[in-house]
Amino acid sequence: MNEVEWVRVLSSIVLQATPLMIAVCGETITERAGIVNLSLDGTMLLSAMIGFIAGLLTGSVWLGFLAAALIGGLFASILAFSTIRLRKDQFAVGFVLTLLGEELSAFLGQNYTRIPGESVRHWGIPILKDIPVIGPIFFDHDPVVYFAFVLVGLTWWWIFRTKPGLKLRSAGDRPETGFARGVNIQRLRYLYTIVGGALVGIAGAAYSLDIKLGWSEGHTRGLGWIALAIVIFGGWSPIRGALGALLFGASKALATVLQRRFPEVSVVAFNALPWVLMITVLTLVGSDVSERLILFAPRRFQSRLRHILRVRPPAALGKPFSPSSSGES
Repeated sequence: MNEVEWVRVLSSIVLQATPLMIAVCGETITERAGIVNLSLDGTMLLSAMIGFIAGLLTGSVWLGFLAAALIGGLFASILAFSTIRLRKDQFAVGFVLTLLGEELSAFLGQNYTRIPGESVRHWGIPILKDIPVIGPIFFDHDPVVYFAFVLVGLTWWWIFRTKPGLKLRSAGDRPETGFARGVNIQRLRYLYTIVGGALVGIAGAAYSLDIKLGWSEGHTRGLGWIALAIVIFGGWSPIRGALGALLFGASKALATVLQRRFPEVSVVAFNALPWVLMITVLTLVGSDVSERLILFAPRRFQSRLRHILRVRPPAALGKPFSPSSSGES
C-alpha cells in the first residue's frame, strides 16, 4: 500500500474505535465504583435502535444521541437499583438485561430495518486537518470522534487527578474506608452506574448514526462484550482502554485488507480475527502466562513489561456494600 492508502486505513481505525472508546470509558467509570454492568451488549443494541429511530423521526441526530443516552441510563439505573437496593446478583441482573435489550431492539426496530436516516455530518478541524499524515488520521472526522478522545482524557483526569475521582476509586477499592471518611458509597455507585450506562447508550447510537449507518437486527451484537474485555485489558484505565479499542479497530481493518488480498479465503475466517486477537490479549494480560513470557525479554525491559501486562481490578468490584454492616446506626 502507498502512503495515501495507509493514511486512509489508519483514519478508518480511529473511526471504528470511536464507539468502543466511549463505551469503555462508561464501563470503566462504573466498574471503578464497584459495579459490573454486564448489560452492555443489550444496552448498545437497544440504544443503537432507539437512537436511529429518534433521529429519523425528529430529524435531529443529536436528539437521537440524547434518546440513546437516556435508554443507557435507564438500563443502568435498573441494574443499580436491583443490585444496590435489592441486593440481587450483579452478574445475573446484567445478563438478563442484555437479553432483554437484544429482544426489545429486534421487536421494536423491525419496521425500521435497512432504511435511510439521519447521520452525523463530517467536520474536519480547520488547519489541523491539513497537517501531513496526522491531520487526516485524527482531525478530519466528525464531532463524535473528537468527543471520544476528549472523553478519554477527561475520564482519566477525573478518576486519577481529582478529589471526586478519589472518592470514586474508594467506592470500588475500599468502600468501608470511604464510608468511614464520610463518603456516601451507595449514592456514588448509583451515580456512576447511571453515568456509565448513559455513555454506553451514546456508544450504541454512534454506530447507527455515524459508523454503521441505519438499523438492522443485531446491528452491534458482540461489541458490548468486546468493550467489557477491553476494560479488563486496559487495567480499568481510560487511556489504556482507548488503546485497546484502537487495537480492536486495527484488527478489524487488518481483516478487511486481508479479505481484499485473499478473496479465495472464507470471509468467516477474517471476521473471526478480531475476536481471536482479543482472546489472546486477555490470556496474556494479568496472567501467569504473561509472567513466563516476560522472562524471555531482555532484563532492562522486564520491569516495564510487567507494568504494562499486570492489571489489578478494583478490590470490591462486584461485591455488595451495606452501610449498616460498616457501623451505620
